[in-house]
Amino acid sequence: MARNSKDDARRARHVRLRKRLSGTPERPRLLVRRTLHHIYATIVDDSAGHTLLAVSTRDGAISGKLDSKTNVEAAKAVGSAIGEKAKSAGISQVVFDRGGYKYHGRVRALADAAREAGLEF
Repeated sequence: MARNSKDDARRARHVRLRKRLSGTPERPRLLVRRTLHHIYATIVDDSAGHTLLAVSTRDGAISGKLDSKTNVEAAKAVGSAIGEKAKSAGISQVVFDRGGYKYHGRVRALADAAREAGLEF
């Protein structure tokens, strides 16, 4: 009998989450993707199927300021950057999609920084 990997279990949790979460033009979805080396935040309008904004630790403006791209400080930088970009684009409310990850550590730091930057969720 084959065992599921951690990533397979995370994907199953994300599928269950996505049954209830959907981004609209009035309230798009803030998606968090976490890897071993980077963290990504994307704002998506699911009804139109468009990515509105995206920020990650791979962006030159953010990565130049960071010592490490894999820690909580990097997640805070990405969260504040996505919050500022969203405010300038006229987005004030979002639906938070944690992507099947625990609301802990880097995911929580990104969410808290986005809230401090002015996003409501």
